[in-house]
Amino acid sequence: MRAWAVVETGKPLQEIEMPTPEPKGAEVLLEVTHAGVCHSDLHIWEGEYDLGSRGKMRLTDRGVKLPLAMGHEIVGRVVKLGPDAANQGSKVGDLRVVYPWVGCGKCAVCQRDEENMCLSPRSLGVYQNGGYATHVLATHVKHLIDIEGVDPALAATYACSGVTVYSAINKLLPMDPNEAIVLVGAGGLGLNAVAILKALGHKRICIVDIDQKKLDAAKQQGATDAVLAAGEDTAKRIVEACGGPVAGIIDLVNGTQTSRFAFDALRKGGKLVQVGLFGGEMNIPLPLMPIRAITIQGSYVGDVKELRALIGIAKQGQIPAIPVELTPQKNADAVLNRLKNGQITGRVVLVGEAA
Repeated sequence: MRAWAVVETGKPLQEIEMPTPEPKGAEVLLEVTHAGVCHSDLHIWEGEYDLGSRGKMRLTDRGVKLPLAMGHEIVGRVVKLGPDAANQGSKVGDLRVVYPWVGCGKCAVCQRDEENMCLSPRSLGVYQNGGYATHVLATHVKHLIDIEGVDPALAATYACSGVTVYSAINKLLPMDPNEAIVLVGAGGLGLNAVAILKALGHKRICIVDIDQKKLDAAKQQGATDAVLAAGEDTAKRIVEACGGPVAGIIDLVNGTQTSRFAFDALRKGGKLVQVGLFGGEMNIPLPLMPIRAITIQGSYVGDVKELRALIGIAKQGQIPAIPVELTPQKNADAVLNRLKNGQITGRVVLVGEAA
C-alpha cells in the first residue's frame, strides 16, 4: 500500500510504500476513501506536546514509532475480512466509518467497549498506521459502523472531531437548554460541537476564538453568541455575553491562556471540560476550587458506543453539516501546514482513489 507518512518529526510527509496488512482473526482490511486531517495530527507530526514547566512529552514517551501514516478520521470500503469477521455486520464492498481509538481488546474496559480508556492503547493513526494511506486495518469488525445516508466525508469527521465533542458534551448534559454552554475554539471541533448541541436541542451556545472569520463561521453554524478572545478581559466578555458566570465550558484549545479565562468565567458549581492539546499548564487559586465548588474534567475522544450513537443521530438528518473541504490524499503535507498556520475553517478531508 502507499502511505503519506511521518518519517522524521517536523519534516515534510513522505509518500512511501508499506506492506499491505493481511487481516487476521476479526480484523478487517479497508481501502481508504476519506481521511480527515485533525489538529491532534500536528502534535504527532511535530513530535511533542507542551507540558509547561514540566517540559515536553515526546512521541517516544507515548510509544509512537516511525514511519507512521497518521489519520484517525477514516471512512473506507471493505476489501477483505479476517476469518472471524465474517457474518458480523460487514461484508466486502461495504462503506464504513472506522472507530480508531482502540485498546488491547482484552482488558475490562475494552470488554465494556470503552477502549479509549485502555492502558495499552493501539489507536489508528497514532500507534498503528491510519488513514493517510491507501489501506487501513481495522482491529475488529465491531469497530466498523454503517454510514448509509450520511456524506462519507462528513462521517469521517465524526470518528474524532464529532465523537470527541459528543463525549465532552455528554459530560455537561443534562442542562437547561437555555443555559449557556461556552465552547472555546471555533475550528473543526468547535463547529461540530455547535452542530451536535443544536441536534441535541440546546439553544444557548457561546463560541470563543481569536479569529473573527472562524467566529463568523460558528455563528452561521448556529452559535447564539460569539466572543473574540483578545487581551486580558476575555473572561469578563464571556460573562457579559452569557448574562452572567456560566455553568459549563468545553475548552477545545486547552492552552495556558484559555484554561485561565475559562476557569474565571465559571459560576459557582460550574464545570470545565478540557479537550484540546494545545499545551502549557493551568495555574489556579486553590481556595477557589472548594469555595466555588468547581469541577475540572479531562475528556479524551469518545468510545465506540458514543460513535454509534452519534452516527445514529446523523442518519436521522439532525446534525447540521460543518464546512468540509475535499482534497486528494497526496496533498496531506500541504494541508497540515495550512492547519498549523490557522488557514482552515471547518475540516479538510483527504480523498482516496477508492472514493
